[in-house]
Amino acid sequence: MSCLQTIQDYGLRSVGYGERLLPKDDFTLCQQFTLIGSGMIWNIYFGVIALIFGFVFANALALAKGTQNPLLRKPAEWFIFIFRGSPLFVQFFFGYFLFLSLKSVAPVFAPLSAAWLGALVVLFLNTAAYSGEIFYGALRSIPRGDVEAADAYGLSGWTRFRRVIWPTMMRLAWPAYTNEAIFLFHATTLVFFSGFPAWQQRGDALYYASYFADKTFNPFVPYPILAGYFILLTLVVIGTYGMINRHLNRHLPQEHRRRIRVRPQIIR
Repeated sequence: MSCLQTIQDYGLRSVGYGERLLPKDDFTLCQQFTLIGSGMIWNIYFGVIALIFGFVFANALALAKGTQNPLLRKPAEWFIFIFRGSPLFVQFFFGYFLFLSLKSVAPVFAPLSAAWLGALVVLFLNTAAYSGEIFYGALRSIPRGDVEAADAYGLSGWTRFRRVIWPTMMRLAWPAYTNEAIFLFHATTLVFFSGFPAWQQRGDALYYASYFADKTFNPFVPYPILAGYFILLTLVVIGTYGMINRHLNRHLPQEHRRRIRVRPQIIR
């Protein structure tokens, strides 16, 4: 079988297109690159969707935690504390069994027991908690002079928040938020490694890398391939968030612009 034929057969296998059976023996590099790359579709899906919705919820959490109203502040504080204080692997485990319990109560909850939705919910809540704390710290770090200047110009309420407070909060938080986005994509490898099963062997990149490592008893080929894919994905994230960071800081002199520095988190 040629490499082109292998790509046609297995390139979209993780989402249900192509060969139904995985190769059993005589594994080639092309097969490993293709299937692990196919699994990256799930990692990108989980990361992108969780980041989009998590970003919106994280802003709400930061504002709720920064308010003086205890009815808003306390739930936000406890939500952030619980999801930042417990390991993501455990959150996947308990989330899956919670969704299974809900499925037995009402069939409408059945999609939550599948990885495409249930794991996405867990990732969304987790990144919202971490990002919410990042945004809250940036909110507290806004220079008082910026707020006083907005008051002097007659800005108040929503206008002041939209034109001064929120852009400044984003500018201060963006380098740290970039690191959270990178780690979230790495954390997507825990989805099928934890409680959520892979339906019909349609898993993510780590699922296929583990499959090849188990079959060949040689982890030094599939896992470096997996790492290479994630390095490329990380470069894309850094480039994308870097452009947004430059846009947020476009009004500042070059020497005062906050640069993005990648600080990988060892554990979570």
